[in-house]
Amino acid sequence: MNLTIENLTKSFGEKKALDIAHYAIHSGEIIGLVGNNGAGKTTLFRIILDLLKADTGSVTVDGVIDGRNVSCDTAKSESWKSYTGAFVDAGFLIDYLTPEEYFRFIAKISDISDEVLNDRLLQFDGFMNGEVLGQHTLIRNLSMGNKQKVGIIGAMLHYPRLLLLDEPFNFLDPTSQLAMKYLLETYSREQHATVIVSSHNLTHTLDICSRITLLEHGCIIKDYDRDYALLNSEIEEYFKGQQHM
Repeated sequence: MNLTIENLTKSFGEKKALDIAHYAIHSGEIIGLVGNNGAGKTTLFRIILDLLKADTGSVTVDGVIDGRNVSCDTAKSESWKSYTGAFVDAGFLIDYLTPEEYFRFIAKISDISDEVLNDRLLQFDGFMNGEVLGQHTLIRNLSMGNKQKVGIIGAMLHYPRLLLLDEPFNFLDPTSQLAMKYLLETYSREQHATVIVSSHNLTHTLDICSRITLLEHGCIIKDYDRDYALLNSEIEEYFKGQQHM
């Protein structure tokens, strides 16, 4: 999916949290959003997902103005919900369900049969590492890492063409982080899906992303094509400089 943002702004009181004049993401890209706390990454995700209303601007997907557009009250479409998957935080989970019940719920609202669901869950077997299914426990009683796995898998079950993950490496052990990287790279390639990842983990983000977008105080200050050596050097220098401000 091609996603285009135009003149998108959001303020909380006198503080401007987001101010993006133009930003285009192309189908099949894996985008890494990086920046310190308060840079605007989560605010941008929440606006894209219609969880937060922008002050001005629009979001278009494949050239279609959708229901998230805040500058037009007509010709809105909600079709984006069928091809978008996201996990921002544990609030996305229904934590009084078991993982199995939660996945079946997602399958039901996505018109996925039990047979197809079982096949798709097998593809996440390595990522789950025997710690998610068959535990006979509610999601709220899982470790933070396994809650993270449930949320990420739930976001991907219906094979969304646009996938947004906020801090997907949080709470995961090193083995699961490596599995997460492989999972996202494989998924984007095989499904030709557009993936947007927000992360404080620079190493993993640089490894998997085809572009890195650096946010500061709600503005995009750099947009790098993938060049690991250059990116690693420039981004490290940027964050080192932030320590002295």
